[in-house]
Amino acid sequence: MNKYEITEKIENFAPVETAEPWDCVGFGVETQRVDISKIMLCLTVTNDIIKQANEQNCDMIVSHHPLFYVPREWKNIDIYSAHTNLDKANGGTTDTIITTLDLDKFRINIEHEFLRMIDFGREFELSTLKEKLKTISPNLRYVNNKKVSKLQKIAFCAGRGSEFINEAKELGADCLVTGDLKFHTALDSEIAVFDIGHFDSEILILPKIKELIGNDVEIVFAQEKSPFLV
Repeated sequence: MNKYEITEKIENFAPVETAEPWDCVGFGVETQRVDISKIMLCLTVTNDIIKQANEQNCDMIVSHHPLFYVPREWKNIDIYSAHTNLDKANGGTTDTIITTLDLDKFRINIEHEFLRMIDFGREFELSTLKEKLKTISPNLRYVNNKKVSKLQKIAFCAGRGSEFINEAKELGADCLVTGDLKFHTALDSEIAVFDIGHFDSEILILPKIKELIGNDVEIVFAQEKSPFLV
């Protein structure tokens, strides 16, 4: 399959022009090869991912996290990334969390590029949400400075979304579900915040990328896990 046909399918869903200005989306490595027979999907490209791709005879890697530095030994394989453009896309990274949790029917439209909001239309036990989130993030942590026990509106943001706590509150959210919650941010939060982990909040998008690419090329998933131990 032509590699530009592959990237076109991704970009039709998540246009590169919607990425943040600082984001290095697109080809981080682009070889002279055009025809692709096997792709490895991963969250983050590492030396181990490169090794896996080479051992499995992959011609191309498609990752979520972009490359900001490219070691010399990585330059023999095409590497393409869809990052903040995929986060912003309808049905993208954050929406995939909501879909996985089977909360699609509660989603409401809001004007915010990264946040997604669901409204249960009734009070919902915080403890119930906690148990639901454990199904995708067994090691989640959370803060609840106001000691609320019931929720109705919940904001979601995959990855490092704790910077949007104030925006979530202004939009009426009782709670934010995200990853990478920092200490002082947690200390100051006026709404409940669940940190499901950066890895767990984004790894769910890989099957969606596979779906976008289709069945005209062989696709394998990299073996990767969160670096954090418990």
